[in-house]
Amino acid sequence: MRYYVPATKWMVEYKLESLWGDTVAAITVAAVIIPLSLSYASSLAHVDPFSGLFAAAIQPLVYSLLGSCAHLSVGPEGSLSLLVGQAIQRVWHDDPHSGDDFAEIAAEVATMITFQVGAISLLLGLLRLGFIDVVLSRSLLRGFVTAVSLVIVIEQLVPMLGLQSIYANVDLHTALDKLIFLLQHLGSSHIPTTILSLCSMAFLILTRTVKTHYKKRFTPLMYLPEILICVVVTTILCGTLDWQSRGIEVLGPVSISQRKSFLALPLQRKNLRFFKQTFPTAIFCSIIGFIDSVVAAKQNAQRFRYSVSPNRELTALGAGNVVASFVPSTLPAYGAITRSRLAADTGGKTPMTSLILSVIVLLSIRFLLPALYFLPKAVLACIICLVVYTIIAEMPEDILFYWKMSAWSDMILMLLTFFLTLVWSVEVGIGIPFALTILLVIRQSSQQRIKIMAREPGTTHYVPIDEDFPMELEDTSGVLVVRICENLNFVNTGSMKERLRRLELYGNSKHHPSDAPVRAEAVAVVFQLADVEEMDASAVQIFRELAETYSSRGVCVCFARVRPAQMSALRKAGVVLFLGEDHFFPTTAAAVGFVERERHGER
Repeated sequence: MRYYVPATKWMVEYKLESLWGDTVAAITVAAVIIPLSLSYASSLAHVDPFSGLFAAAIQPLVYSLLGSCAHLSVGPEGSLSLLVGQAIQRVWHDDPHSGDDFAEIAAEVATMITFQVGAISLLLGLLRLGFIDVVLSRSLLRGFVTAVSLVIVIEQLVPMLGLQSIYANVDLHTALDKLIFLLQHLGSSHIPTTILSLCSMAFLILTRTVKTHYKKRFTPLMYLPEILICVVVTTILCGTLDWQSRGIEVLGPVSISQRKSFLALPLQRKNLRFFKQTFPTAIFCSIIGFIDSVVAAKQNAQRFRYSVSPNRELTALGAGNVVASFVPSTLPAYGAITRSRLAADTGGKTPMTSLILSVIVLLSIRFLLPALYFLPKAVLACIICLVVYTIIAEMPEDILFYWKMSAWSDMILMLLTFFLTLVWSVEVGIGIPFALTILLVIRQSSQQRIKIMAREPGTTHYVPIDEDFPMELEDTSGVLVVRICENLNFVNTGSMKERLRRLELYGNSKHHPSDAPVRAEAVAVVFQLADVEEMDASAVQIFRELAETYSSRGVCVCFARVRPAQMSALRKAGVVLFLGEDHFFPTTAAAVGFVERERHGER
């Protein structure tokens, strides 16, 4: 029970002295996540502000009960909100005359995506597929995250420059098209909105820079909520000085009483009609969200010396999103590295931080939101830009690192992901590099680690021949002693025949197939399988075919140091019967000795 519901463990063992730190951390994170959730929902996902706030309340609550990381802060994310927003725009443009208004379509699409995201993550967790976080390389993720951050900045420049009215009349899809639009209409920017954006952005970046450089010297700086200060000050100024009359757009009425319903089944017909259209987006959201969450969870687990289970993380995050989908239009939510680090730095020690955070967000939904009527939308856009600014600033450092390490494949993959995301779409930007990564993994897995072995002079000990570090070894003429250094399966056995043929003719050194052979054809082959712990049916079948092929050429085939499980598989496949029990030996030296006696007619 404690494994499946970790809350049954930490709640029983909870100590009251942790409550102060958990509460301070929850308040600090709430000061960040509430404005961010409003921004993500209204500016990126194009849904009502409550969609982001409910995601900041429901999913953390469920995760605190089921998750394995004590410090993970769960909530809506910029990249996921952008994907949801693009899916909503795509559905709307595909059928703008469906009879439904945009807000209804947006709510239905967001609900469907959140349910699908939760179901996918939950299923992956139950199937124990938490290892998928190791498939995507760091270079791919860096290129994608940076490109998405730049896409988000380009999107937010529209409200920051006050170009919403012009932008609403054009249909632009790629980030490059939107950037060209911004450059063409820069002269039409709304001056008061632009000035407000510049001042807000300058305050946020300056405050964040001061906090970063001086927080070790002045610890209280860590608790300074610059985002909340910016929201409160600009909202008060906008209402007091009547900036709305000067053309600055505001958030407007956001009362909980405006929502038609608080609970509804996500799998209603009106939502299910978008199932096929939203499923690809849900897959990408699941992968990106899970990887971000696992990275954040592992960082905290390493820092505070406890273990996390990727499978439990998938299950907890999936369950949280499924539960949240019962509240219409709630956005998908996953863990975030920066918020998790903030929670840990400000005193958070247990999942109680997430529970308290959920309560604070729910209270703000009920009592504080009406006060945000005069919050300028340009300020919300600035808040989003502040978050992605730090991500974009890290990319040059990664490029220099890959350049220094001559890691050209990593650099190419990162830049390819970056440019595809900018020029084409977010889905293509992650989809094509992801497919290339899978192909590279398969290619590397299919390249067997096979070594030719030779005898150390004056001994019966056989060691691999290393072309890079040559040593004096006795090569038994005509006998190819092959050591297979890994488990065998259908992926890496497909090319085994050709690989063995090349080893027979050219040895370990690299040669083109058109080159003349440097070794005589073998009269005997000895397979040393000491390192093979697992072998599937395809591998056993290949050994059967190899035995038949070599025997038809008059080549003697022997096996050495075969483990019992592999011996049983070879016996079932008929390899032992075909070769005979006397062709299997406990040591490599014994197998080579048998071959030499056979060659000289001795038994």
